[in-house]
Amino acid sequence: MIRCWFIFLTLCLGTKALAETVVPTRTIRANAIISDVDIIVKAGQTGNGFDRAIDVIGQEAKTTLYAGRPILFDDVGPPALVTRNQIVMLRFETDGLVITTEGRSLERGGVGDRVRIMNLTSRATLFGQIHADGSVHVKN
Repeated sequence: MIRCWFIFLTLCLGTKALAETVVPTRTIRANAIISDVDIIVKAGQTGNGFDRAIDVIGQEAKTTLYAGRPILFDDVGPPALVTRNQIVMLRFETDGLVITTEGRSLERGGVGDRVRIMNLTSRATLFGQIHADGSVHVKN
């Protein structure tokens, strides 16, 4: 019995675990949506990179991704819902009061991103958070 445990431990400790990292198969331009044909999983380890393809597929490249280089956490993010100069619905809520108006996005962003918006009526520049419906919620 002891000999079986010794062999088991030797096999387990004697083999190295192979880490994997996600790399592009071709150069991917910034703002492009990443699909399954754009990436592969290769042997290797990167401390701040992805190790599962499922975490990268459907995300948007924030910067140019070069073939064979690991995709890092800061290189991708959710796809943009709002583009620069797009007209968006602004929504302000406080104490039961709701104000909605139109604004022009001064930045590009996805769900949850904080962007600068110009109120078209007052020309004031505000900051707001992008919601799933494409509207921007301004907080006081």
